[in-house]
Formats: sequence, structure tokens, C-alpha cells
Amino acid sequence: MAASYEIYQEKILDHYKRPRNKGVLEAASHQAKDSNPLCGDEVTLYLRVDGADRIADVRFSGQGCAISQASASMLTEHLKGIGIEEAKGLGREEVLRRLGIPLSAVRTKCALLSLHVLRRALGIPTKEP
Repeated sequence: MAASYEIYQEKILDHYKRPRNKGVLEAASHQAKDSNPLCGDEVTLYLRVDGADRIADVRFSGQGCAISQASASMLTEHLKGIGIEEAKGLGREEVLRRLGIPLSAVRTKCALLSLHVLRRALGIPTKEP
């Protein structure tokens, strides 16, 4: 079991050190920003939705711990090309499954920050991450 966690830990570190889709998307049609006041993590998510209601492009910017930034990177990889309705249906379980390691309550908030920001960008009422 430990070897399995090591693989996921390596994946998290890879996304943290070499984030995918990091940067500002100038032609964004949807955008939102939020932070986690407990630890100072910040994520801004930029989406460009095409005429078929699909996410044509996505970027994120921000700073924070490896969990929050890797989670945002992984989420952007998943979002590219999917429909808005599918994106609206993403839940915490999907985000946590992608990370693949057990997290404390505090770290779970870090991991879910990008999902919270996505929901804001899509106009979905949100609670704290």
C-alpha cells in the first residue's frame, strides 16, 4: 500500500513543480478567484467556453501549498474539452480521487479550493471548500 501512496505523492509533486495550464488566460469567458484563509492558498481559474458550451481552454494562477496547486493543475487537465454541464457536476470525490492520498481536514480544504473556484466561475452557489 505504501508504494501506491508514493506514486500519488510523486504525481502531486510533479504537478506542483511543473504545473499544467498555469498562467493567465487573456480571452477568458469565465473567471473566479478565492483563497483559503487558514493557510493562505490562492487560486484564480480562467475558462474560455466555446459556442458548443465546452471548455475550449483553461488556465489557473495562484500560490500555495503543493496540494492546492497540484489539485488546480490536475483539475485544469480534466476540464479541457469537457462540457459545462459535466464541469458543473464535478464533485469533491472526483478531485480527491485524482490526488489519491488520504488527507487531513485542513489539507482537504487545500485540495478542494480549485473546485470551489470552478463552481464560482460557473455561477454555482458555493459553500466553503
